[in-house]
Amino acid sequence: MTSSVDRRRALQWIGLGAASLSGCAAPPRAVGPAALAPTASAPQAAPPPRAHDEHPLMAAPSGPPQVIAMLAYPKMTALDLVGPQMMLASLMNVEIHLVWKDRAPVPCDTGFSIVPTTTFADCPANVEVLFVPGGTQGTLAVMEDPEVLAFLVDRAARARWVTSVCTGALVLGAAGLLRGYRATTHWIAREVLRGAGAIPVDQRVVLDRSRVTGAGVSAGLDLGLQLAIELRGEGYARAVALNAEYAPAPPVVAGTPATAGPQATSMLRELYAPFVAAATAATQRASATW
Repeated sequence: MTSSVDRRRALQWIGLGAASLSGCAAPPRAVGPAALAPTASAPQAAPPPRAHDEHPLMAAPSGPPQVIAMLAYPKMTALDLVGPQMMLASLMNVEIHLVWKDRAPVPCDTGFSIVPTTTFADCPANVEVLFVPGGTQGTLAVMEDPEVLAFLVDRAARARWVTSVCTGALVLGAAGLLRGYRATTHWIAREVLRGAGAIPVDQRVVLDRSRVTGAGVSAGLDLGLQLAIELRGEGYARAVALNAEYAPAPPVVAGTPATAGPQATSMLRELYAPFVAAATAATQRASATW
């Protein structure tokens, strides 16, 4: 392995990458004694990385790739999607689709764009994981978009896991997919879930049967690891976390209202009050159609 090897190929070589995403195959392993002997015309190469099947932790499940469909919509919060996508892309034998109505670049709410890899029409009908990220104005729009909601309802009917991060849970709620389930979302909008028939839970990640929901934004990393546990086991998830060096140690501990204190909490409640009101109204309108 040379210094020019990129991170995704390195992940693949150590058994933690998704070859189906990168389009590159694992380096071939030499066979036979002749392949082990140095030649006079070439220096002896470093031994190739271990094959995936040489370590039980790296073993991919048999059968076709597990399909993961991740909704990518205009004005979503990029980290909501990118965090769990990074963790899920570290699993062997998965096929990840970033899905939208077309393949034009999708602008995120922080000023850059993500390019979908497939469309609603072309996305596989059967998916292992269905995922929805959150946002604010973009989220309100898709909560009342019949095409988006129809896509989610259809794929959720056959998905093993129906998942979200942050206010993506409100989109699942608008589609009627959280009725009777314990769920979480960004703390600012957690109570909105009641209008969708869900049971709000103040927790970083909530797993209830086939539903896995994450709290605000950065909780997507935790949700990705939870899904890694469900799909590959805790040992594999530990390797994924170590590869990402996921060891949070923020310079300020203020990620919840309790730790941020009343001043910051009050400021954000005021800032997001119009969004919460609009999301509550959108949820009520959606629930009237179920």
